[in-house]
Amino acid sequence: MDILEYLKQAGGVARSGQLLDAGFPRRELLRLTGRSATQPRRGVFVLPGCDEGLLAAVLNNGRLSCASAAAHYGLWLRRPPDRLHLACNHGHGNGFVRHRTVRFQGHPFQPLAAVEDVALHALSCLPAPASTAMATSAIRLHGVPRELLASQLLADRSGPALRVLRELDVRAESIVEVDAQYLFRSNGIDFETQVFLPGIGRVDFLLGDFLIVEIDGFAYHSKRTDMLRDRERNNASAVGGYTVLRYMPEHIWFDPSRVISEIKTILAAGPRQPNQ
Repeated sequence: MDILEYLKQAGGVARSGQLLDAGFPRRELLRLTGRSATQPRRGVFVLPGCDEGLLAAVLNNGRLSCASAAAHYGLWLRRPPDRLHLACNHGHGNGFVRHRTVRFQGHPFQPLAAVEDVALHALSCLPAPASTAMATSAIRLHGVPRELLASQLLADRSGPALRVLRELDVRAESIVEVDAQYLFRSNGIDFETQVFLPGIGRVDFLLGDFLIVEIDGFAYHSKRTDMLRDRERNNASAVGGYTVLRYMPEHIWFDPSRVISEIKTILAAGPRQPNQ
């Protein structure tokens, strides 16, 4: 493999020691600056357009973790962090959130903490539902066992993280479903998720055995065939005596009081009788 190609796979930044360990002779390192790479610091090689977070991780002798690693692993996180989150076992440097406890081997090429550590750091660092969403997506998308995460949260201060881990529902298929669960739970609303109803199909939420709540993400409801299917499901739900509320992610995120008010109003009125 060409050294530039390796550097690209490494995220566009690497220390000379990493390049030497990968088998590249020192003479190739010396030529890198003539092949578009720069050296912001002695022993560090950077390609144009390198991710600033990855560069900061290398310059601070750490690895991106927690919220700062979410995008690199495709984990669910609504907002990027205000400050960098680094996994590092030293006390040098400032201006970033430091995660000292590292339990797993990091990414083989890039300065990223292992996805298991990323999830653990999120559980201990971020408030819900951000921590819930990141842990849920680590389990769903990367196959991280929930039991493995729980086995690492043994310290006395791990109680809140363990509660989040116990409560998360791996059936959630998107970040907005995780956020909706948190919204319902924090407002004392009981619910079932991903329920299959005969003649209707699987619904996102079922409340009080008669209220269906669906979260319509644009990516899954943007085609005419999707709209036709949803109309058929809505009609079948009405014929079966169910009430249906449909929300976009924007409703859950930016108008939660309205969502809760509408749900509580319908729950208080109770179910209607199905058509005979």
